[in-house]
Amino acid sequence: FSEVDKIAKAIPNELNITLDKALEKSPELKKMSEGDFQELINHSKVLEGMHRHASIHAAGVVIAPSELTDFIPLYKSSTDDITSQYDMKGLEELGLLKMDFLGLRNLTVIDKAMALINSKGKTIDLEKLSFEDNKVYELFAKGNTIGVFQFESSGMREFLKKLKPTVLEDLIAMNALYRPGPMENIDSFINRKHGVKKITYPHKLLKPILQETYGIIVYQEQVMQIAHEIAGFTLAEADIMRRAMGKKIKSLMEELSIKFVAGAEKNGINKRKSEEIFTLIEKFAQYGFNKSHSTAYAYIAYQTAWLKVHFPAEFMSANLTSEMRNIDRIVVLINECKKMGIDVKAPDINISFEDFRPIDKNCISYGLNAIKNVGAKALETIIEERKINGNYETIFDLCSRVDQQKVNKRVLESLIMSGSLDTLEGNRAENFLSVDEAIKYGQQMQSEKNRNQVDLFGSNNQQNDLIKIPTLQSLQEWSDKESLTKESEVLGIYISGHPLLEHSEDLEEFTNISFDERQEISKNDIITVGGMVTRIVKRYDRRNRKMAFFDMDCLGGHAEIVAFNDCYSSYGHLIEEGNVVFVRGNPSETSDFSDLKIISSEIIPVEDVRNRLSQRINIDLSSGKADVNDIDELMNICKNNKGECKLIFHLPNERSTRPLKIVAHNIRVSSASSFLIILRSKYGKDSVWID
Repeated sequence: FSEVDKIAKAIPNELNITLDKALEKSPELKKMSEGDFQELINHSKVLEGMHRHASIHAAGVVIAPSELTDFIPLYKSSTDDITSQYDMKGLEELGLLKMDFLGLRNLTVIDKAMALINSKGKTIDLEKLSFEDNKVYELFAKGNTIGVFQFESSGMREFLKKLKPTVLEDLIAMNALYRPGPMENIDSFINRKHGVKKITYPHKLLKPILQETYGIIVYQEQVMQIAHEIAGFTLAEADIMRRAMGKKIKSLMEELSIKFVAGAEKNGINKRKSEEIFTLIEKFAQYGFNKSHSTAYAYIAYQTAWLKVHFPAEFMSANLTSEMRNIDRIVVLINECKKMGIDVKAPDINISFEDFRPIDKNCISYGLNAIKNVGAKALETIIEERKINGNYETIFDLCSRVDQQKVNKRVLESLIMSGSLDTLEGNRAENFLSVDEAIKYGQQMQSEKNRNQVDLFGSNNQQNDLIKIPTLQSLQEWSDKESLTKESEVLGIYISGHPLLEHSEDLEEFTNISFDERQEISKNDIITVGGMVTRIVKRYDRRNRKMAFFDMDCLGGHAEIVAFNDCYSSYGHLIEEGNVVFVRGNPSETSDFSDLKIISSEIIPVEDVRNRLSQRINIDLSSGKADVNDIDELMNICKNNKGECKLIFHLPNERSTRPLKIVAHNIRVSSASSFLIILRSKYGKDSVWID
């Protein structure tokens, strides 16, 4: 396995790459193919492109006027699914109807969000929303669309910030344009909308058809309308033409071209212009999108955006619940919650439910069903008992009240590791050590209840008192690192803390942007951001040189990094999962932090950052409060903290609002955090900084 895995990893991560192209691009793979693995590569080339197995369309259903066996051969899969032996193209050629019935996660998100809103006594009718809500369009215009159907990708968010949609039609068009092919028209669409580029039409008859899309053919329906209005095609003929163009059926297109030109001439359009129009629609028909489809998607997108604007806690709770098994998405959504000012609290056995739920408008409780090894039946038992008899006080109380067959040792350990029992008596280490004893106590209590042997003049409580309630053994709490490791093991993410906290001083000192504020940055800004390297993808550029994409988990958020070959060749050894580093570079696009992307020029290990980036220590004395004694005291402090950094004073300036900068030439100082703490306690946190 390790050898095959090594070969697979040597293949560049490119869509639809062939073995021949991979051998050209990857010297490592080429070397393997000429050595011990030559036979394997040769056999692989023979097998490449062959059908590996009989696959089933995820949602395709074939409909026939009578028994399917009257028309096509059938096949029974290994899971007893009855399928067609013909593929979808063969079915269409036979004239059979194939329909795709798709399930949509976002409809479930809307349904869950509405249920949470209704549970608070509020009634909303999403079918009667106004499509003139400026706050909703403002959300789209800022690119704050994480969680919004069809508008989540970083590329789409960048285009939304340029487009600044103001009507539903803008969203419909963007949905249709943001696809391979029509994407090249997005900038032209945006420029025409904002008047930067003049709107033109190939012929005056096209204006009513193309006016809503600023003179650009976007939809399949527009192709059909043009054929209908310009050439007099019936709608059925126009649809045949659209399909012929989309599937590039050359013989049919030639026939339709002659008919189109002839029909256009009857409408007074000369041959040259009609051929020009046909060529134009032929180009767009190949990737034109169905407007009715795009409208339905934009309608759902508007509904989800409306919920995000007006009921953010309920909407984000529903989104988190729908992605409960996808850790990468959970991380993205929790980071989005932070940007929205919503705190996602750690799971709590006395507050949390199976799913994510809002505690108030600024707080969401983590869903217990997101914890590994804790099943739905166990949670149902725990939550139902809590509703009836109140909160749990200790792990022993918990075990005595729930079904031990459902809430077993593995469940209890996972609950402790996730922090779900933190509000009960004792710390995580003590409760973890007591799991076996708690289970034994719970079994005894359950056994007594089942026997129902209660004294005639006594009570259940008196009987229970005969069984001694255990006490927790005193034990030192797990270290922060151990707690977070165990937490991540069952949750997939860190909730109660972060391993980066041990580097918090350096991260806060040298990171020069804030994830909490939606500030604007330009391409020319030099950004420095520190964090932990995660999710690395290594690739080859067009010149067959190594490069990498990787994510960084930061204390306040998340950044996506691109390391082109010039950076990768110098710092590639630092791009390892779990490494804590600082990245310096430029943003890839003007951003307001809907997501931060950096093209890196330099990567610095966290242990070297203070020496590498500390050049000047700045002290702001422009308030004019400092006197001679203060300066003398400062001089003594500096003498005790000598180093390599210049010391710069910012003093009051009577001639300008900008302070005077004075460099202390007689001393160089340290950039140590202990020195900075002394300075900040004396002059204020914002009055002392490093650059």
